[in-house]
This record gives sequence, C-alpha cells and structure tokens, in this order.
Amino acid sequence: MDDQPRASQTVRTLLQLRELILNGDLSPGERVSELGIVERLGVSRTPVRVALVRLEEEGLVDCLPTGGFVVRAFSEADIADAIQLRGVLEGMAAQRAAERRLSRDELSDLRDVVGSLDALVRQRDLTIDDFSDYIRLNDRFHGLLLHLADSPVLKRSMERVLSLPFASPGAFVRVQAELPESREILVIAQEHHRAILDAIENGEGSRADHLAREHSRLARRNLDISVKNQRQLDRVPGASLIRLRRA
Repeated sequence: MDDQPRASQTVRTLLQLRELILNGDLSPGERVSELGIVERLGVSRTPVRVALVRLEEEGLVDCLPTGGFVVRAFSEADIADAIQLRGVLEGMAAQRAAERRLSRDELSDLRDVVGSLDALVRQRDLTIDDFSDYIRLNDRFHGLLLHLADSPVLKRSMERVLSLPFASPGAFVRVQAELPESREILVIAQEHHRAILDAIENGEGSRADHLAREHSRLARRNLDISVKNQRQLDRVPGASLIRLRRA
C-alpha cells in the first residue's frame, strides 16, 4: 500500500534534481553531494540515490571512479548528433510499424494518445501542469512508436541514444513554453504526430519514416533558436550545460 507514495517521492525527487541541473543550480563539473541533495530537497537518501542513477543513465551526470557523481557538459555538436540519430531510429521504427499493417485495435493506444495531445495543444494558454502532461503524453507517443515496431535491436539502439540529454522527444518541450517561436513549433509537432499515425494506419512505410525524421528536426530547430539569442538561451532549461561555439 505504501509502494505508490514511495514511487511518487522517487519521481518527484528525480524531477527536482533534474531541474536543479537543467536550471544551472548545479553547474557542469560540479560534484553532486548526496547528503547535500537530501538536505536541499528534504527527502530521504533512497530516492536521491535512485534519481542519481537515473540521471547517469540519461547522461546528465557521470559516476566518478572514487564514488559520487559530477554534472556533465555538452557541445552543440553532441546535442545535434544525438537528435539526428534519434530521428533516424524513430524513422525506422515508424516504417517498421507501418509495414506490419497493424489492426485498428493494435493502434488504439497510439490513437488515444494523439487525441489527448490534440486536446492539450488546442488550449491557448498552457500551464506548467499542462506542459508536464504534454511531456508525459509525448513520451508515451514515442514509446508506443518504438513498441509497435516490435524490434529489440531498435529498442536497444534507442536506449543508447537517449542516454544523452537533449536527445529525448520531450527535451525541448519546456523551451516551447518560454520562446514565442517555439510555441508555434508545438503545434507543428502535433501535426506531425497525427500524420505519423495516419501513415502507420495506412501502411505507408516510407512516408512514416520521412515524417518521423522530420519531426525530430524540430528539437534541433528549437536548439538553434535558443543558441542564437543569448537572452533567451539563458532561460532555456539546461543552457548552462551547453558549451557554445565562439567566433
């Protein structure tokens, strides 16, 4: 009966710790003190340990040989390469799903997620909670896409790509909440979701592949928008982790 509260505390701790890193409260190269996080967040050590292991898997922190963790830094090229590779893999997944000629029942979960995303995107003013819901649904969409491909090789390859932050489908969604240009991209992203679903339903493998690859480029577009405007970049979660090219 206590499993759910414990799980909720772990998720909350993970989100809060990730936010500390992405907001620059913990800087690249800084050692993350487990006890310090316990005191800062007011939680027990167990969810902190679980969160740090998860963040290492995501690539936001590195495990030190002597024990403990340190915050990582990333170049623009690191992020761009990871996004592009994710797009290639998701294109393959979408194509495989389309070629499997799945039944209407097999696609019901994907259709439901797209419908829920439609309802969110139609709202004019999205709150933080709305964006959290969008991230959850967006992750669900991309997870189902990989699941419907039914390819263990693709699944393992995707897990490796997503070990780098900023590569995940929802990595720049919060950017869309803060940058006017990117809010428009949120609407385009949803159009892509619906088009990918349509291509899979109709067994159009090549079209599904193309759409999924194009969809991944929206994350790169958000990155480029942010990098070109330092004032806006400073408000982007994770900006402190990016090593910018200097002329």
